[in-house]
Amino acid sequence: MAYTTVDDPTIYFSTTLYTGDGQQNRAVTIDGTGMQPNMLWIKSRSLGEGHVLGDSVRGATKKIIPNDSEAESTSATNIASFTSTGFTVANGGVDGAVNQNSATYVSWAWKTDTSFTNDASGTGIGTIDSTGSFSNDSGVSIVTYTGTGSNGTIKHGLNAEPKIVIWKRLDNAAGAVNWIVQSTTLGNQTKLVLNTTEATSTSSSFSETDDWTSALIDLGTYEGQNASNGTYVAYCFAEKQGFSSVGRTYIGNGSSDGQFIYTGFRPAFVMLKNTTRAASWLIYDNKRLGYNPDNNELVANTGADEETYDQIDILSNGFKMKANGTSTNLNGDTYIYMAFASNPFVTSTGIPTTAF
Repeated sequence: MAYTTVDDPTIYFSTTLYTGDGQQNRAVTIDGTGMQPNMLWIKSRSLGEGHVLGDSVRGATKKIIPNDSEAESTSATNIASFTSTGFTVANGGVDGAVNQNSATYVSWAWKTDTSFTNDASGTGIGTIDSTGSFSNDSGVSIVTYTGTGSNGTIKHGLNAEPKIVIWKRLDNAAGAVNWIVQSTTLGNQTKLVLNTTEATSTSSSFSETDDWTSALIDLGTYEGQNASNGTYVAYCFAEKQGFSSVGRTYIGNGSSDGQFIYTGFRPAFVMLKNTTRAASWLIYDNKRLGYNPDNNELVANTGADEETYDQIDILSNGFKMKANGTSTNLNGDTYIYMAFASNPFVTSTGIPTTAF
């Protein structure tokens, strides 16, 4: 079979830097192709403000905060809209999370291209109705649904089995509910929590990852995934060769000459987490520093501003650990990661991108 990949990853993912101007509806053009995003994650680099995540399925102004358990809110002071070439952000007068004058920001944007509404009883696909948007080229799907409190399944839209799913309960009927992360590599009915440092935990109420398929994801009865009348969003990620490496793991060796993790592309984004013990979720990308060691680090589970540690090298076909810290490379500990490409190591023509 011929090797195929996404030759221009910026069609589906891009890291973009910008500086706030404090003005209403400040327009930001996404680096690369200038795509219209469907999922957008923003973090201030210079301010201790929370992360902000929006998507096109729920609506751009529907804010959820990856480092916080609070429910969804509608905010006119954060993401204002998605545009054909990027997005607009509101002024920073109330909230410096997206556009305070002179503050620096990073955005990570994903594109999907096909919308769906699934009436489960009518289509026979899954047992719980769902609405969403997906791209089989990028392996990314955004799904919303209302929980039933009983074991069930929902359509995700991808023609491949997701390797990682990130859930957030949106309503506030149960108060603050943590983000849930599950992966096929963590073990069945095993979860992490995006907004905390905690290690893996297992419960019979969590999703059965052994039952995820190319059409459906399982829902248990846990309040963070499927409480009766609870509303939810699930961000689903399947692997695409040369474009994404998600739900993969590596074992730390405790050395400053740390593990090399092969991805098959030069990463534009890496998020990783120690699953063995309590440790932060760390985010690196190809824009905030641009050379190795890539020491500009953001923490997904806190609102802290950017820090500098020599933890990682971003390479043409993967990334390499450069320190022996608990969060990245403790000897014998297991780490999970998700990474997206800035460019594939080899294009669909079979030519290494380093040849251009």
